[in-house]
Amino acid sequence: MLLPPLLAALAAAAAAAAWPGCQPARGPAGGCHRPSASDSATCEDLQLRTCSDAAYNQTAFPTALEHRSREAVESSSEYILLSVLHHLLEGQCNPDLRLLGCAVLAPRCKGGRVHRPCQRVCDALREACQPAFDAIDMAWPYFLDCSLYFGGEEEGCYDPLEKLRGGLDEEEALPSGVPPTFLHFTHHSYAQMARVLRRTAARCPHIAKTYSIGRSFDGKELLVIEFSGRPGQHELMEPEVKLIGNIHGNEVAGREMLIYLAQYLCSEYLLGSPRIQRLLNTTRIHLLPSMNPDGYEVAAAEGAGYNGWTSGRQNAQNLDLNRNFPDLTSEFYRLASSRGARTDHIPIPQHYWWGKVAPETKAIMKWMRTAPFMLSASLHGGDLVVSYPFDLSQNPHEEKMFSPTPDEKMFQLLARAYADVHPMMMDRSENRCGGNFLKRGSIINGADWYSFTGGMSDFNYLHSNCFEITVELGCVKFPPEEALYTLWQHNKEPLLNFMEMAHRGIKGVVMDKFGKPVKNARISVKGIRHDITTAPDGDYWRLLPPGSHIVIAQAPGYSKVIKKVTIPARMKRAGRVDFILQSLGTGPKRFLQGPQRSSPGLRDTPRGAGPYREPEEPGQEPFRARRQPGAGRSKPWWWSYFTSLNQHKPRWLLKY
Repeated sequence: MLLPPLLAALAAAAAAAAWPGCQPARGPAGGCHRPSASDSATCEDLQLRTCSDAAYNQTAFPTALEHRSREAVESSSEYILLSVLHHLLEGQCNPDLRLLGCAVLAPRCKGGRVHRPCQRVCDALREACQPAFDAIDMAWPYFLDCSLYFGGEEEGCYDPLEKLRGGLDEEEALPSGVPPTFLHFTHHSYAQMARVLRRTAARCPHIAKTYSIGRSFDGKELLVIEFSGRPGQHELMEPEVKLIGNIHGNEVAGREMLIYLAQYLCSEYLLGSPRIQRLLNTTRIHLLPSMNPDGYEVAAAEGAGYNGWTSGRQNAQNLDLNRNFPDLTSEFYRLASSRGARTDHIPIPQHYWWGKVAPETKAIMKWMRTAPFMLSASLHGGDLVVSYPFDLSQNPHEEKMFSPTPDEKMFQLLARAYADVHPMMMDRSENRCGGNFLKRGSIINGADWYSFTGGMSDFNYLHSNCFEITVELGCVKFPPEEALYTLWQHNKEPLLNFMEMAHRGIKGVVMDKFGKPVKNARISVKGIRHDITTAPDGDYWRLLPPGSHIVIAQAPGYSKVIKKVTIPARMKRAGRVDFILQSLGTGPKRFLQGPQRSSPGLRDTPRGAGPYREPEEPGQEPFRARRQPGAGRSKPWWWSYFTSLNQHKPRWLLKY
């Protein structure tokens, strides 16, 4: 369904007197004026609403597209496209593409000269955003031709995206006399959060780095800080853990806990803490303090103590991100009734992509394909309890129903690892926050609490190797600043104890007789109907409760290997269990198609696909699923939205 801003923008264009501008036929944009750095111009104020957040405030006419006034630009199809592109691409590459387009439609004017944007910025953005255009069968806009409308460093080009980083790279000095290990227990704005994370990584560059997994709908970076003995790369048999906060924008305690945790890990490592050094030298930890920075802005505008129960919960598209993931749990229940059907690594159904999928949700799903995560926690607020999958009831008519995963025992151990060392979760008073969960040990199966679909934890378990729990940190969703220190004291040890659980169970490498790693091999445990798969290096991690287990390693084209392992109750280090698989054939090794199932369930993953039966390049399957070229090369679905532009329809957006 078309969003109101898109309808309004197109209606305005239809009513305006359109200026033809420079709209070449599809293909090279010949015939348009190409400005140079030496062009003299009369600078005037930039008054285009769509470009109001550009990194400059003056422009000049005529433009490179021969638009001779602000009115001509506003009524052009190029400008209309910029104003609705983030809706058409469902938030992808926003606001980067819009600001890049503004640099052409309203060129920067300074000192009586027009300055061109840098070609390197355009090239990088086209490489990153081309798949989003391909997904909807839209051609790359001609006015974003990197070689035609953009310049080189030698002519003094500028970065039109510099404002996106404005303020984030500026260092915020600590008060005089305050040691670098000092934790400031306060709420952090988006810019403050980014500065703290980057400053922390700069203090500990040998063990930490920051990176972005994408952008929110309103264009904020989803910033992650990583801790590892070799940041930026996966090490053989090193478990990968992620902690995510602020999935609901008004539940802010998790956001602050992860900001404090990042600073704490850095400081304690530098101070020589044996526990922290051991943790970071043996574990790769990824912290995403805010999955929903747009929602946080809404909640923070009301402030602590004034925030309502739901204000800022959703993202900027009014989507609940913890209801926005694919419903794989219903498919699990269907497959579980079929003997022999695989019930793990369930692929995303094609119809999911026809719904409204938030860019934040897409970013998480792509992120999950970049690292072999095996343990995760999502930090929430509103109660005091730890819940674990499944979150969707086995009976669709039951709002509360105990609905365990095949790894129920392990999930209980993970939940208890957090709850059992949390002083308030262990408080014996039933009148406290979360007191109704006291008899359960402050842990609960999610569906036994309340059932819902589209949750992130269920998706992690059923689509990947990752076990995720949900931690509710307290009954106040937006606590006052004076409560943050106590919250940190209550959650510091539970967070550390939970991350250390990544070293429970078994780990190892699956290889062939020549020592070559076998990726996507299946690791099965007898009695637990949930397999995990090996990473590209052949390494794996299998969380298991104490006891004796029959473990099976198998891969297409190889004979299976079975081993019995015993995990002592007090063992706190993953046991090493390697497997050497023998090829079934004497000729060149081939991946054989997995056995056909008696139901339309999963088959073994063929070579050339990722562990989830999707292309290995992150993000390609969701994009391709959106495409639907009609018979006879009919117009793509979005074309009808531009029919109101009369004779100036943007035919240059059509690929055929």
